[in-house]
Amino acid sequence: MTRSLTCEVCGAALTPRLHGGGRPARYCSNACRQRALRQRSAATGGPPRTPPTAPPVTPAADPATVQGRDLPRALDSFVGRRQELSHLCALLRTSRLVTLTGAGGVGKTRLALEFAKDAPRRHGRVHLVELDALQDGALLAQSVAAGLTVAERAGRSGVDALVRAIGDAPRLLILDNCEHLAEPCARLTATLLSHCPRLRILATSREALRVPGEVVVRVGELPLPPADASDDPVALLRADAVRLFVDRAAGRAPGFRLHRGNGRIVAEICRRLDGLTLAIELAARRAGTLPLGDILAGLDDQLSPLPRIPLLPPVSALSLLADGSRTGPRRHSELAAAIDWSHRLLDPAEQAVFRRLSVLVGGFDTAAAQAVCAGDGVAPRQILRILCALEAKSLISRLPGVGRADASGQASGDEEAARFRQLSAIRAYAMERLLASGELHATRQRALRWLNDLADRAEDEVFADQAGSPLAAERDNLAAALASSTGPEGTPQARLALELARVHYQQEQPSAARPLLTELLRDADRRASGGAAFALAARVACQRADPVQALHLGDRAVDLERGRDHPAGLANALDARAAAYLCRGESAPAVADLRACLDIVTELGRPQDTAWCTHHLAWALLQAGGEAEADVLMSRCLPVIRECAPWSRTAAALHTAGAVRLALGRLDSAEELFAEVLRIVPEASFHALYPVEGLALVAAESGDMQRALRLYEASVQARRGLDTEAETPWRRRVEQTAAHARTRLSPAAREAAVSGSRRLRGERLVAYALRAADGAPRRTPGAAKAPELLLTLTGREFMVAELVAEGLTNRHIAERLGLSTRTVATHLDKVRDKLGLRSRTQIALWVAAGTRDGQTFV
Repeated sequence: MTRSLTCEVCGAALTPRLHGGGRPARYCSNACRQRALRQRSAATGGPPRTPPTAPPVTPAADPATVQGRDLPRALDSFVGRRQELSHLCALLRTSRLVTLTGAGGVGKTRLALEFAKDAPRRHGRVHLVELDALQDGALLAQSVAAGLTVAERAGRSGVDALVRAIGDAPRLLILDNCEHLAEPCARLTATLLSHCPRLRILATSREALRVPGEVVVRVGELPLPPADASDDPVALLRADAVRLFVDRAAGRAPGFRLHRGNGRIVAEICRRLDGLTLAIELAARRAGTLPLGDILAGLDDQLSPLPRIPLLPPVSALSLLADGSRTGPRRHSELAAAIDWSHRLLDPAEQAVFRRLSVLVGGFDTAAAQAVCAGDGVAPRQILRILCALEAKSLISRLPGVGRADASGQASGDEEAARFRQLSAIRAYAMERLLASGELHATRQRALRWLNDLADRAEDEVFADQAGSPLAAERDNLAAALASSTGPEGTPQARLALELARVHYQQEQPSAARPLLTELLRDADRRASGGAAFALAARVACQRADPVQALHLGDRAVDLERGRDHPAGLANALDARAAAYLCRGESAPAVADLRACLDIVTELGRPQDTAWCTHHLAWALLQAGGEAEADVLMSRCLPVIRECAPWSRTAAALHTAGAVRLALGRLDSAEELFAEVLRIVPEASFHALYPVEGLALVAAESGDMQRALRLYEASVQARRGLDTEAETPWRRRVEQTAAHARTRLSPAAREAAVSGSRRLRGERLVAYALRAADGAPRRTPGAAKAPELLLTLTGREFMVAELVAEGLTNRHIAERLGLSTRTVATHLDKVRDKLGLRSRTQIALWVAAGTRDGQTFV
């Protein structure tokens, strides 16, 4: 019987071998061959076992907004643009910079996001960075870095940090709304593309960036039905503009459909709006409350050019927002008409909230909207209902991952935490209405008061620099409020500048914090604010690896605080100066400052701050060789921190406790503490690398040098990807331990450890690190379980081991895998060396042990 010339797994056609020699092919690829092997293994009752594969690169962190964030999941369907999507796929295979240009509201951003949904399969990780709220081009690199959670390091800030973090990894960076920062975006993209060979950038802008190698794709309006089209629904639905209208109208009016009775009106609405995506969506959202004829009549009333109102920089006029060129003709009055018409259909309270929201460029939640928009005829209790009404009319957009409210405005789920924003074109129109109403100044003053109220929440924090700032989510609103404020020095603006610098510090962006602090520090004799700015500046200098400047600023902070009666401020200044001493490697004066700090916060009767300061003192004592006292202090403060502190503080304290127990030789306790850290921190965060390194130290102290080296090498690989370094004392100890482990291992064992570490990323690294800490006793070298040693084998070596366990000879294995007998013998020698086994029987028992334990070797 002749074998079918198709793959036995996927059915793909197979190419016959030339001259008919050799065994007939059964699979089209090695992937199908391995899939067939897994299927046969499953059919025999054993668990599916596959050769280990390296997972994607661990993300640095969950991105945020302005900034960058994970790709939002659209709440409605994507209509049309299939040709443009295919064109983008082809372009980004050969071009590294593609810019989508077109009028505001034409759908550039939505097209980019739809393309990015499948991009990870082709271009690696995808980052979205939204720039519409950023007005200062000098901060572009820092904002992009913060959005990608790329922390600055000593000697590397802004662009340098981005280049180092991206490196030669495959990435797709989406820069959205670049037009108002065209020149800075051009410089940044040129630098990134020249230094990051596998980076691709997809930009959206109303004009080209004009960077060498840029491919510009003009995104036009949606196709419209012909002017002489009949009222046949099937024919009309061939036009994307009509399909979009019907889709969005059905979302607001369930049961809405296109038929001969309404087809001509829908087509005419789409024509009047020139196929502009945003304008069509705005009109379609009214289908649930207005007859189609009234919608068309309303547009007819508004299609005359609207009066333009001069705007203050940096807000652009709506006509310029809608145009594809800064110098081209002002067109697309259709978009202005659609927004204006939707605005006129709002009741007076909704109109007031709509225009006042325009000052919140960074988005807003219900509380922010109440603080900024309530008053002058709008009651706070109305705000939630109005936000729901504006969202239903597409005049504001809900950010992904938040709660939802019903039509009556009653909150459902976590609606109070829901966050919204206005699209840039709509926000520009709302700002025009705010200017025309004469409410701009009063609204901005309410925004300033709201931001100061948020800052008041941190007023009781002794160590506010290290606590999560309540203003972190409002970074863009804070920057916009400061940019538009012209108050005299000493007004609340100085306080908000300090808060913004604090947010930059907490996001590890010292180059953005430094200019703000420089302005605040110019009045060195200002006694009212004490040493808070100097203390924060000292911490920023530590972040910048400038210990001399850090100590100078720390001294100034302490001197200022000693000159006024404010114990909490003095405690914070002492803590900052202690950090400067530790940055210089001077542990004794750091211990002295922290003892004084602890005495102050203890007198204040603040258990959480006392526990946090105690932890800092224990860490300094550990550096000074006082492990025994440090252990007593950690036993005292750790229960309070576990109970009350956020995960970041808890993780730091657990790490300190683990390091102390390790120094005391209490390995079991140290291992438990490091494992506890690893269970509570996000696996994609650099915080997860400290406990991994701690477990490497425990393994080395226990004599398991191969495990120690494997964990260390995996940590080095992860830190390189995240562009992060541990504190100097900790880093030196880990490096010394790794060097010692190398000297204790044979060349083959060292190579096996390093090879195995390359597969330890993300969840696999966490699982491997915790395996020795999940209730199982520590193992001595040579007694590792199958899953651990598996990580040292290549996929082909693992397949050879499996076939040995099935009792096949080298010749039979060669026939099964399509290899030569000599190649099989070479693979088998490597399996013996890596597993430390000497016979085929031992290899078979090793494989059987993995099957018996129910392990899935993936």
